[in-house]
Amino acid sequence: MRLSCRRISSRLSRDVSAVVAVHRILGPGYNEATYVRACRIEMRCAGLLFEEEKSVSVRYRGEVVCSQRIDLFVDNRVVLEIKSVDAIHPVHIAQTVSYLRITSARVELIINFNVALLKHGIRRVVL
Repeated sequence: MRLSCRRISSRLSRDVSAVVAVHRILGPGYNEATYVRACRIEMRCAGLLFEEEKSVSVRYRGEVVCSQRIDLFVDNRVVLEIKSVDAIHPVHIAQTVSYLRITSARVELIINFNVALLKHGIRRVVL
């Protein structure tokens, strides 16, 4: 089942609202684990369905070569990768593209909490 762009935008707005609330309260300066836990609490309070630390298998020629952990997998459609870094670098983008390839997700948001204004720390990645 394909979702319309409008429904995807609506779902992303809910996800972004949750992380904005976390940033508004905590601000920058904490480690990634702190933000993941806070986002988990906020998303649960907002009634969002999500999995945390979702393990996904990486396959090569049909065999599992390793597994990766996704910070937050929302509604089986959106990957949220939480960061607390000086800047989002190409390696972060490559990591998120690989997550999109091995999941059913269509959209990934990289959320860098280490910014004064969160809108400067959100990067959307779509395959």
